[in-house]
Amino acid sequence: MTEDEMRKRLAVLKTEHRDLDAAIEALRATGSHDQLQIARLKKRKLSLKDQVVQLEDALLPDIIA
Repeated sequence: MTEDEMRKRLAVLKTEHRDLDAAIEALRATGSHDQLQIARLKKRKLSLKDQVVQLEDALLPDIIA
């Protein structure tokens, strides 16, 4: 994957992560008691966060100062 492709993928993942956060908050605000759905959304959000961190690490060079 090229650096440009990684940056585009990173932007998509961050957008999806924010959307999931908004969806979780909306479910909570409506008083939804569907804990299974909320748990699934949180799990997906955590997975996205892991992917974001992995891509950011790949894009940022390791510089030992």
